[in-house]
Amino acid sequence: PGNLSACPNGSQWVMDVFNECAQDGRDYASISLGLVSIVCFAAASFPQFYQACKTGIMDRALSIYFLLGWLGGDLLNLIGSFLADQLPLQVYTAVYYVLADLVMLSLYCYYKVKNQGGGFTAPINAAFVFLSLGTLSTISFLGRGADVTQDPVMFKGRSLLSAHVDELGSKPFSKSEIIGFTIGSISSVLYLCSRVPQIYTNYKRKSTVGVSYSLFALVMLGNSLYGLSVLLKNPEPGQGEGDYVLHHLPWLVGSLGVLSLDVVISFQFLAYRRGRPSIHEERDALLGEQGDS
Repeated sequence: PGNLSACPNGSQWVMDVFNECAQDGRDYASISLGLVSIVCFAAASFPQFYQACKTGIMDRALSIYFLLGWLGGDLLNLIGSFLADQLPLQVYTAVYYVLADLVMLSLYCYYKVKNQGGGFTAPINAAFVFLSLGTLSTISFLGRGADVTQDPVMFKGRSLLSAHVDELGSKPFSKSEIIGFTIGSISSVLYLCSRVPQIYTNYKRKSTVGVSYSLFALVMLGNSLYGLSVLLKNPEPGQGEGDYVLHHLPWLVGSLGVLSLDVVISFQFLAYRRGRPSIHEERDALLGEQGDS
């Protein structure tokens, strides 16, 4: 349960449920937008699952490096949640993100093998190596998570439900904050880099068939709401607005940077809407390549 001693005039139920200090309308709006952003991120994968089963060309439509970058960012989010001994809702959300990424990557591998009819290619091998290392790392941190009871590492990730352990009078950047800052920066870089291969894949194909725009639309909405929720949140007592933004800079850059790249992908959907090959033409091309091989 949260302690209101460091949050005068705060809401008791918000502190108990989210361990967040909510004293005015800005804080309530920040928490509400943060929760809606979680829902958007959680629902983003379902349209792509449907599109993959409908078209059967997911291996041509999505870039393997896009999926790996997304998975890497979510894995760091999950590891950071365990390192910081976060609240159950945040941990469960992070676990769901990783599971959804694994399902999407599994569908990619399935259609890759089905459409090409050959062995695993180099990117697929790299994907499974990445998954193996990520799984082992996650299991090791799961084992350590139960023992983290003192001096937890702060990881203020995509969710606003992280537990605040900063004390008044602490230095601008403590050791735990530097670790969390580094993890958040790497996670943001992975999210950013994941979009570049997908933009190139769309440009190379001159088509977005097999890619669900709802996936990117929901992610864009989630990133927008997340950025607003961070900017609306009142700074900690004794912390200025500039210092507050600086502490959240990696995740703001990551969310707003990904948002700008998703806008580029949105323009690709508009540009390739006319004259793009149909689903049947894409399938025929795959079957033709398989017959030639």
